[in-house]
Amino acid sequence: MSHPHFLEPAYGQRSLGDVVPAVAAALGVPGAAEPTGLVLPDAASYVVFLIDGLGANLLTRYAHAAPYLSELLADQLPAAPATCGVPSTTATSLTSLGTGLSPGSHGLVGFTSRVPGTGKLLNALLWDQDVDPLEWQPHQTAFGRLQAAGVPVTVVNKREFERSGLTRAAHRGGDYVGADLVGERIAAAVASSAVRPSLTYLYDGDLDRTGHQWGVASSQWLMQLSMIDAEAEQLRETLPSHVRLVVIADHGMVDSPTDRRIDVDEHHELRDGVALMGGEARFRHLYCQRGAIDDVVATWSSVLGERAEVMTRSTAIGRGWFGPVDALVLPRLGDVVVACRSDHAILSTRDFAYEATLVGLHGSLTPDEMLIPLVVD
Repeated sequence: MSHPHFLEPAYGQRSLGDVVPAVAAALGVPGAAEPTGLVLPDAASYVVFLIDGLGANLLTRYAHAAPYLSELLADQLPAAPATCGVPSTTATSLTSLGTGLSPGSHGLVGFTSRVPGTGKLLNALLWDQDVDPLEWQPHQTAFGRLQAAGVPVTVVNKREFERSGLTRAAHRGGDYVGADLVGERIAAAVASSAVRPSLTYLYDGDLDRTGHQWGVASSQWLMQLSMIDAEAEQLRETLPSHVRLVVIADHGMVDSPTDRRIDVDEHHELRDGVALMGGEARFRHLYCQRGAIDDVVATWSSVLGERAEVMTRSTAIGRGWFGPVDALVLPRLGDVVVACRSDHAILSTRDFAYEATLVGLHGSLTPDEMLIPLVVD
């Protein structure tokens, strides 16, 4: 049974993978996607604006800094917030949105995950030139299905991301418009959404970056939230009246104080039986040596205690954390997975030194990380 403070993903109901199929139905092309439990209002065109790092709980907690978005969220109660998938991290979530699939199907199962048959990790944000993103994620995207059904799809994002491995894995099938500045992004969204029917996807990653560097309780983060709120409101005011705007996020975030962090390199027994460690600080994939899985579970459970939930891959799959898991994806998941509770984190100053410099973290299944806004205007 999951820890009571964990939140299970709402696959097939109100998760990121349900958004584009719901848009397809609202545009009148339901055949472009399998129906889900998410229903959106009919419209001639849709703009989906994803704000990286804006958890629903954070938006409620800091409503004073985001009056437009928080009012939208309040107006749509009692409809529940949506959830991201597991782990609650950007690469996994963006791929769920773009493909309409859960992580166990699309295969981007974390910030870092093992490349099967090797002792290497794939960093899903930076990617690896030796890994073909079309082989890593071979399914047709939800964006591509809409485009094939005759509905123009436009992806508006920074120019540097156009040919990235993550973009090709998650968002291929749409027309890409490079736009680095807020004004460029809004202008691009207005132009593309004038076509009826159409879907425009718009991304802003600055809030997540600020949260990682300064934390979600910082004045810097609150200032950035206010700027994002103004961007969203300006976008809505500028879009034609026939366009529906959906604002979502890919995950939330928690601040992890230094005294709530465990360094694997200070607990050498945590290395026993572990051939490779992946994931990220709030959700670890442990790839074990042959025959060592049970010992790894026992050791990590003993050392971490109530700070994390430690389980085998099969247990996590049985709980539905990743949705249905394809055979191709199975070895990318850790033999053992470790999900942090409360505001704890598991670091390795040897393997992932940069994580020790971050204040805000995400990846686990707490409500602050899992719940995301899904508001329509």
